[in-house]
Amino acid sequence: MMLKNKNILVGVTGSIAIYKTLELIRLYIKAGANVKVIMTSSAKKFITPLTFETISQSQILDDINESWDKDSYYNHIAIGKWADIFVIAPASANTINKLSHGIADNILTQAALAYPRVKLLCPAANTNMIQNPITSASMKMLKLCNYKIVEPVSKELACRDIGNGALSEVDDIYYATVRELLKDEYWENRKVVLSGGGTVEKIDDVRYISNFSSGKMASSFALALYLKGADVCLVSSRGYEELPKDIHIINAQSSQEMYSYLQESITVAKKGTKTSTTLMDDSKSTLIQKKPYLFMVAAVSDYVPLYPQNGKLKKSMIGEKWDLELKQNIDILSSLDRNDIYTIGFKAEMDKKVAYENAQNMKTQKNIDAVCLNIIDENNSFGSNSNKIELIINDKTMSFDGNKFDISLEILDSLSSEFYE
Repeated sequence: MMLKNKNILVGVTGSIAIYKTLELIRLYIKAGANVKVIMTSSAKKFITPLTFETISQSQILDDINESWDKDSYYNHIAIGKWADIFVIAPASANTINKLSHGIADNILTQAALAYPRVKLLCPAANTNMIQNPITSASMKMLKLCNYKIVEPVSKELACRDIGNGALSEVDDIYYATVRELLKDEYWENRKVVLSGGGTVEKIDDVRYISNFSSGKMASSFALALYLKGADVCLVSSRGYEELPKDIHIINAQSSQEMYSYLQESITVAKKGTKTSTTLMDDSKSTLIQKKPYLFMVAAVSDYVPLYPQNGKLKKSMIGEKWDLELKQNIDILSSLDRNDIYTIGFKAEMDKKVAYENAQNMKTQKNIDAVCLNIIDENNSFGSNSNKIELIINDKTMSFDGNKFDISLEILDSLSSEFYE
């Protein structure tokens, strides 16, 4: 229920992609949001108002039912005051060009012109219409006028042309909406690097040593950070398949791969986040420098094969018994250059008697800012969607219990309160 009590205004225009908006509204409502829909007359050629009213459980607003009763939301001014965000999906080329020139000749463009906060614009049109210099210039202009563009994607279009112009995936529009509503000043534009999953250490080309880590906790943190506005890079072996496309994901299998990618990502993170604004052919860039974070969530193998082999080792070569020689693995956390970066370590323990002491020792010995202690037992196993975490930070210990995504959000709030700059 991450959108509980949020008010979302959805504008739909005349595009064959309008059917996808029904699924988008369903996702908003499932997340707890209240949704109202504005339809242009062209939009009603594709889907009837009744369909949107059934999905949103609310009367649509169009050019013929605007009301100026003092308690009515159904006019282009009041509905904007009601909404926390305005999402135009799909946005036709006609509507995009109207909006960029301030033309307000229907109920949707009037509402957009009157709406003072961020508007998400989700284009959908034929490739030639999207790439027309006039439309391209209009989108550049709109980016400077409180619009954020959820870029169209390339695929086979309804007209059978193949190219850029299809409405972005519903999940991507959904996550862009949630990110705009949940963004946090502390995390916004802050670079964050995470490790996740269990490392995979090669024995030969068909066998490996690994562990039961699912990567779900790291992915939950990555999603929570992204939705709070952070610039997220996740280096992980698994569990990231359903994350938003704007999260930078690097697949790393072995601990050596993970170490190399993490060090490279940390170096990039320390350079800060560059934001840019563009007007026609002129652009301006601003470097936002916030102290980055490293979340070491991955379960890294303590030992790796001493002599990894190419090809497949045959039973006839190994014999009846196999004495597999292992060597102690690199300590990734201690080996990384972590100057000028907040570091959050993760400690999985099974012995409750020594778990807290081991976590405290980890915090001290590895000189990190906080430790998330995770005690594994029959009620808190690998691969589940829930977790119990003790956050050890400075002289405090805070407990979190519940869905992995929910407790990720709660832990991030605790960190921002403790390390507020």
